[in-house]
Amino acid sequence: MAQTSAPAVVKNVVLVHGAWADGSSWNKIIPLLEKKGFHVSAVHLPFTTLAEDAAAVKRMIAIQDGPVLLVGHSYGGAVITEAGDDPKVVGLVYVAAFAPDQGQSAGDLNNQYPPPSGGKEVRPDANGFLQLTEKGVGEDFAQDLTAAEKRIAAATQGQVSGPNELGAKITSVAWKTKPTFYIVADQDRMISPELEKKFAEQMHAKTIHIASSHVPMLSHPIQVADFITSAVADFMTSAAGAQ
Repeated sequence: MAQTSAPAVVKNVVLVHGAWADGSSWNKIIPLLEKKGFHVSAVHLPFTTLAEDAAAVKRMIAIQDGPVLLVGHSYGGAVITEAGDDPKVVGLVYVAAFAPDQGQSAGDLNNQYPPPSGGKEVRPDANGFLQLTEKGVGEDFAQDLTAAEKRIAAATQGQVSGPNELGAKITSVAWKTKPTFYIVADQDRMISPELEKKFAEQMHAKTIHIASSHVPMLSHPIQVADFITSAVADFMTSAAGAQ
């Protein structure tokens, strides 16, 4: 008799931060997921080009032992869209994140809606790299964090290459072939919540709403960690049903 093998257990979660952040933006999520038995890795994007950011994610995927759930926040959603076609990736979780289609950029998409207030606090340097003002971090990026957390977020932010990252066009659209999950941040002042809902709808993603700023993984970590866990459970159930 033919034997069917059980679907591989998903234990690896790779986290991809967004613009004006680094891997520490997942510091509250990592211990929650590890307590649930996951092996968690947080990528540090080089913030040079979209292609190099995606390559950094692919290197992290390559060293994982087994299937991977890929999670992206903000601009990190564009990165996981580009990098998520890797055969190890079993699903994509977008956290208040961009989900561009072929030939689109994160910057293109953000211009489709009235600009959120956070955009007024972006400052370029002489080379075109972008940072948020401390006011922008405190009032628009992370308005629901404590004063001390806002200060850390401002101090640890990266410098984003506007044209080479936010303006870079997607060439590979992983969400068209992978199960997708989306967290809409209903009080987001960096990406329009209406745009986030549009992303979730176009991907037919399983979606939840959190009444948070642009950084729900910091202001509502338990809800975000539970949603990531449920994404793994959904994939495992679907995979088992397909056997």
